[in-house]
Formats: sequence, structure tokens, C-alpha cells
Amino acid sequence: MALWVDKHRPKALQALDYHSEISERLESMSNTSSLPHLFFFGPSGAGKKTRIQALLKQLFGPTVLKTRLDSRTFETPTKRKIEINMITSSVHIELNPSDAGNYDRYIVQNVIKEIAQNHPLIQNKNVPFKVLVINEVDKLSKQAQAGLRRTMEKYTSVCRIILVGCNQSKVIDPLKSRCLGIRVSAPTVDEIASVLISTGQKENVSVPPTLASQIATLSGRNLRRALLMLESAHTQNPALDSTVKAPRCDWEEYIVKLAGEITGEQSPQKLLQAREMLYELLINCIPSSVIMKSLTIELLKNCDDSLKVEVVKWATFYEGRMNGGKEIFHLEAFVAKFMALYKEYLTNLFG
Repeated sequence: MALWVDKHRPKALQALDYHSEISERLESMSNTSSLPHLFFFGPSGAGKKTRIQALLKQLFGPTVLKTRLDSRTFETPTKRKIEINMITSSVHIELNPSDAGNYDRYIVQNVIKEIAQNHPLIQNKNVPFKVLVINEVDKLSKQAQAGLRRTMEKYTSVCRIILVGCNQSKVIDPLKSRCLGIRVSAPTVDEIASVLISTGQKENVSVPPTLASQIATLSGRNLRRALLMLESAHTQNPALDSTVKAPRCDWEEYIVKLAGEITGEQSPQKLLQAREMLYELLINCIPSSVIMKSLTIELLKNCDDSLKVEVVKWATFYEGRMNGGKEIFHLEAFVAKFMALYKEYLTNLFG
């Protein structure tokens, strides 16, 4: 299903960057050995990782594309072993330390030390350092971010760090101050629609402008998701005529159903049922932050204006707590809080 994304995302990014200054800045930095630590931030599907891949290829050449998936085991001071997967080449490492939960700081420190002790296998006088790409840096614990700040200062001569995240407000200021921040904004709906039509032409598929606009709107200005939705629509109906409607993901329909169950009845039995539905979403790899955001949006559709501010307040409160792990606890706590607020509202409304 991800064939169109892998094939067309870099070309689509080039089309969107035609009038962008980001590409010019990255190209100028790739022509010098004094590359600073970087922090790419912006919404999902805006092209952060694609730009990073283009930058690394400009720095190191095709060597950076010869990657492999490694599984590393790290040991904490308490003798606990943590296994984490990472993508590696001879000149760079890409990983997601937040997968380790509360032990993420040990992952960050050990990986950087390992890079510092092992010089690049391919000697390049113009680029005498390795690169570490850390995904979802905004999900790292405060201890991991503080440890990363100290470690990156110590090994800056042999290692450059590229941080990637969606929410810069969740990254500590001392860490951001040591990086050059690059904001990658989401493409507009019209730009995404244009990319979808051109992608269809490359695949010899005629994409109606109305369908392209529907997908671009439903995708939330997420280019990766829009390409996946277009591919899904083509799989269901290869003709892609004017009667085809933009497909909606199964998990989105499931969240709509969950919101309906929550607002339909507020009881311990419904709370238990909601917990099971939340578990179902989590085990299908839907991120907890996405669940919280989508569920809140659906719940707000059934709320009076006087209740919306309170619902958003508690959604923000529990979403901020999810970085500590055990997402199901905080998701269930939000559902329970909403049930209490909604039931109180209905009681006051109808007596």
C-alpha cells in the first residue's frame, strides 16, 4: 500500500519546494563541513524526513542510502537490558529513543558515545563526522533531553545530531538553543491536490479534481497520508471516476463509534467498554496522541459551547501526561473525566 508514497514523495516535495527557502538553506549547509546540529519541527507529513534524507545524500553521496536495520541491546546501571531497533549506514544512524519509555536517556547517551568511538568507515575530508538522526524528540523524557544536551556538547567534533519532532514546545530550551531550528510547514490543500493529480498522471491514472480536493481536505494537509488515501481509493476503484469518494481510515471510523458510545451513556460499564476500544486502537499501532486528538474533535461535535473549553482543557492536561508511558491510563482518565463533565451538563440541562 505504501508504494506510491515511497515512489512519489521526494518528487512531490520538490514540487512543493519550488518557491521555498528551506531547500536553498539546506543546500548551502550541505556544501560546508561546518554543519551545525539541526532541529526539524513541523506537522506530520510535511516532509521533514525527506528533507533530511536529501541533506544527508548531498553530504555523503549514495552511501547514505545503503542502510540496514540493526537491533541493539543496551544495559542500564540497574542491569536491565533494553532492545531497540535503528536504521544504520556507514555514516549515519537513525533511531527513535522514545520507544524505550523511561529508559530513553540511556539509549541516547550510549548511541552517541558509540558514534564518537567509531569513526566513519568511509573517510571524507570534507565531512569528518557521523550523523545521528533522533526521531520524535518531543516525546523524550526531560531527563533524556538534558542528557542529550550534555552529550552533544562533549562529542560535537565527531558527531552531528539532527532532531526531528512535531511539537517544539515539548523540547527543553537548552536543547533547542544548541540547534539550528528549521520549521517545516504543512503544504496547503491546493498544493496537495496538485501533487495528487500529478502523481496520478505518473501512474497513468486520471484523478478527478474534486476527488483530489476531498482527499487533500480529509488528510489534514498531510502529504504522506494524502498519497496513501489516493492509493487506497485507486485500489478500491481503479477507474477513479467522479462517483468515487475519498476513503476514510478504519481507525477513524472506530474513533467516531467510540465517541458515540461515550456520549450515548455515562456509566462504569461504558467506561470499561471504552477502555477495551482504546486498547484495540493502541495494539493496532495508532499513536496515543493521534487517538487523543481525534477523539477530542469527535467529542466536541456533541458538546455545547459552554462545555468545549473544559473538554479541551482536560484533553490537553492528559495528553501532556502521556509522555511518561502507560498511555492507556491517561486516555481512560480523559474518557472518565469527559463522562463526568457531560453527565453533569445533561443533569443541569434536563434536571
